Amino acid sequence: MTATLRGKTLFITGASRGIGLAIAKRAARDGANVAIAAKSTVENPKIPGTVYTAAAEIEAEGGKALPLPCDIRFDDQVTAAVEKTVETFGRLDILVNNASAIDLRGIDLLDMKRFDLMHQINARGTYLCCKIALPHLGKAENPHILTLSPPLDLNPKWFAPNLAYTMAKYGMSLVTLGLARELGRDGVAVNSLWPETAIATAAVSNLLGGKEIVKRSRKPEIVADAAHAVLSRPSRSCTGNFLIDVRVLAEAGITDFTPYAVDPASEAVLDFFLDEPISANVGKSAFHGRD
Repeated sequence: MTATLRGKTLFITGASRGIGLAIAKRAARDGANVAIAAKSTVENPKIPGTVYTAAAEIEAEGGKALPLPCDIRFDDQVTAAVEKTVETFGRLDILVNNASAIDLRGIDLLDMKRFDLMHQINARGTYLCCKIALPHLGKAENPHILTLSPPLDLNPKWFAPNLAYTMAKYGMSLVTLGLARELGRDGVAVNSLWPETAIATAAVSNLLGGKEIVKRSRKPEIVADAAHAVLSRPSRSCTGNFLIDVRVLAEAGITDFTPYAVDPASEAVLDFFLDEPISANVGKSAFHGRD
């Protein structure tokens, strides 16, 4: 199969900025159609980017864009957005569950409103988008669901003190675990992808340490290139994986990650949910399908 997404239609949640937008722009360079499902419709100086500015960037890269103001907490909005995507482009080939909320406060400080928000967007939103997209993905030639969530690891250190966030983020990974098994016979690939290091996004800049952490991060393009490699794979032979970006890229022949560094002179910060750097062992296969 040719490694291209030309003519494919992607529905990407949270694609108005950051990793979601980078994945969209990478697909656009192939000539793909991209539906941008995100809440942002008005510019915010602290977190720049809207569905409309994202659409302009996607089309500048050669793709076709459909901006869809959509809050994935609400069933009717997701249903309407998916239906509009299929009505506009005539198909739906790929769902990328990128939208996510983060709050690392412990149980003594985190209010239940923020707890609910993370679970509604992360776990429930991912489940809902899969549910609504599935009837259309089932008609696609090479259907994929890709979720930006970590490998599952029950080591207690990942649950304290940020228990609520881990529960919500692992909820996204559980969707991958269950649906890969459930949809395997239907040929719909279901995988998760996670970065080895921190990624330079608005969330990292605003919530996780500011300029110093950004300096020690990699650019969103590393995840976008890895996502492209996964989504170009035959769906029946690539499902049920918890993938790390550098391993996927190594399998595609890319082992120099320096161009992705925000500051090549700074040591990158390992991302959450990973015990040790993976780059040293990138020669190992990234894809391990489940039964």
